[in-house]
Amino acid sequence: MVKKKYLWRHPAGRIYVRLKGRLYRIHAQEGTEDFDREYWEILTGKRMQAKTSWNALIEDYRTSDRWLGLKPRTRQDYDKVMLYLREKIGPRDVKSLTRSDVIAAQKANSHRTRFANYIPQMLVILCEHAIDSGWIANNPAKGVRALKTPQHRKKEHLPWPDWAVDKFRAEASDLPRLIFEIGVGSVQRPGDWVGFRWGDYDGDSLTLRQNKTDKPLVLPCTAELKSALDTAKAALGVIPIAGKPILSKLDGNPMGYRYMSQVMLRERRRLGLEAYDLHALRYRGVQELAWQGCTDDEIAAYSGHATKAMIEKYAGEARQVMRARQAREKRK
Repeated sequence: MVKKKYLWRHPAGRIYVRLKGRLYRIHAQEGTEDFDREYWEILTGKRMQAKTSWNALIEDYRTSDRWLGLKPRTRQDYDKVMLYLREKIGPRDVKSLTRSDVIAAQKANSHRTRFANYIPQMLVILCEHAIDSGWIANNPAKGVRALKTPQHRKKEHLPWPDWAVDKFRAEASDLPRLIFEIGVGSVQRPGDWVGFRWGDYDGDSLTLRQNKTDKPLVLPCTAELKSALDTAKAALGVIPIAGKPILSKLDGNPMGYRYMSQVMLRERRRLGLEAYDLHALRYRGVQELAWQGCTDDEIAAYSGHATKAMIEKYAGEARQVMRARQAREKRK
């Protein structure tokens, strides 16, 4: 074996090539062919992409039933992580991944906890695909502990109080008001609001299949939502609208989530209601159902929550206030 005079070993055990004052890490295990290949590629400046590289694995994964069976929202989240992996380790051999590499990547992104926790999750999925393809025998990403969001970075969605609801309904312009009523009236996640089309509205109810759960729902409209929808529909005149998005831009093109959130943020700032965000409109919808005496099962039939934990959180606060007010009446 030819002596590799440019190697430098970190006290923690990591091995680097020291070249022209810079350090280049070798990820393969020492003594293997992959180690030798990485060493000479660094020295010559000709990094070759392994046939079993992360780039190759990701491309193959995206043609599999694992990927094709995912919901659109999940694909969006996974795409962000796979883009990150391509940039960081795309040409490297999948076989060289270690558990410590996974933890290091997660730690490097700890300032954005949700994304950081998606990294080991995505690597577990990709490694399972690599195992099925015969590239590796074990999954080094499995079992990595998820990071907890620091308390100071946790942001609670403040429920819209009555005065804020009244102010928005009285002073908001037409499009933000329509978005608002869809949010409160449908009790759905904001990502689902932009998916409603006029064909989903029969004059009384909205129908949808939730992006996150794939659950089909029929949602009877509140009086406020029905009024807002009827007004918006009448403004379209005789244009064929069954396939047209209910929420669209001024040029008629579909409105995406980002565009919708910007529209609402500008209006909330204008009205001094910036503290109350889009997700809190779903919170408000659950509270209104609780105030009317709906059970958790009845609320779930509207909201489509897969578990009752969030219903208990949102509805529980509303019920506590309601019971306290009832108790106050009894004290008189």
